[in-house]
Amino acid sequence: MMKALQLKSYGKSAQLQFENIPRPAINDDELLVMVYAAGLNAIDCMIPTGSFKPILKLTLPAVMGSDLAGVVEEVGKNVTRFKPGDAVFASLFDMDQGALAEYAAVPERAAALKPASLDFIEAASLPMVALTCWQAFSRAKLSAGQRVFIPAGSGGVGTFAIQLAKHLGASVGTTTSAANMELVSALGADEAIDYKKADFDKILSNYDLALATVRGDGLEKTLEILKPHGEVVSLVGPPDLPFARQRGMNSVMKALFWLLSRKIISRAARRQIRYSFLFVSPNGDQLSEIAALIDAGKLKPVIDKTFSFADSINALSYLAAGHAKGKVVVQLTDSPSAS
Repeated sequence: MMKALQLKSYGKSAQLQFENIPRPAINDDELLVMVYAAGLNAIDCMIPTGSFKPILKLTLPAVMGSDLAGVVEEVGKNVTRFKPGDAVFASLFDMDQGALAEYAAVPERAAALKPASLDFIEAASLPMVALTCWQAFSRAKLSAGQRVFIPAGSGGVGTFAIQLAKHLGASVGTTTSAANMELVSALGADEAIDYKKADFDKILSNYDLALATVRGDGLEKTLEILKPHGEVVSLVGPPDLPFARQRGMNSVMKALFWLLSRKIISRAARRQIRYSFLFVSPNGDQLSEIAALIDAGKLKPVIDKTFSFADSINALSYLAAGHAKGKVVVQLTDSPSAS
């Protein structure tokens, strides 16, 4: 048996409870990982409300969380890249499995060896945000000399996206509060706007790409700062028709997502801007590439606060408040600092 934080029911008063449940039985292509730390993401705070039920198919009760770092205890008979004792990190997002548990079954294709230069807490903070930025910039073919706008630069996605964009040779504009100006500048931001004092769309201009990370009217304002033939990759929606097709959704859902995204796509098209919605995909090969950059000193995690496993629900509440600078991580067990 193992201890896990489970979502029992959806809603405004979503039921989250610790339970003792059986350890997961692994398939032939999976690893059984003892979880040392689990990184939290904004979507972990939204899933319990039920807002992602049309997209994410979870079997309730469901173990919460998706990002983890830990040590392999057992491997399936078809696993070739890992062995018991390996330190790994992975994202279980969209797999109907969770990371806020003492053990997790991790598909081999989703896992990578933990960066040797990071401890388990630091490694657990990375998978979803790192993969999101990697996949967004790959889709947009971000290259040296281009300019990318990354709002909320001091958040979990922003702190990593700024670093990756700079590594790719791009110029970065961002928004943040006055208190976090020093942080985003240290990460590499070339232009930083205090969102409490100024509207970014009145100051920034001529950008090639925007990574939409903030809900509300920020998406429409973002169109104003992009040059013709620029691109918006949205992490916050609205979901579009290509996404529905990719997910194999039925005709009703395809029509719904077409309708939801029609307004922003039309506005973007009038300015010769391409809009697309990105839903991150777990990918161990990409995590391996990211780990190599981290060990080479090109990228680093930014962690705001670490909580104990017993305090996981408070950790989610803290993250939901929206003031974290970097990532929030739950530590499940004591571990060597960087092994």
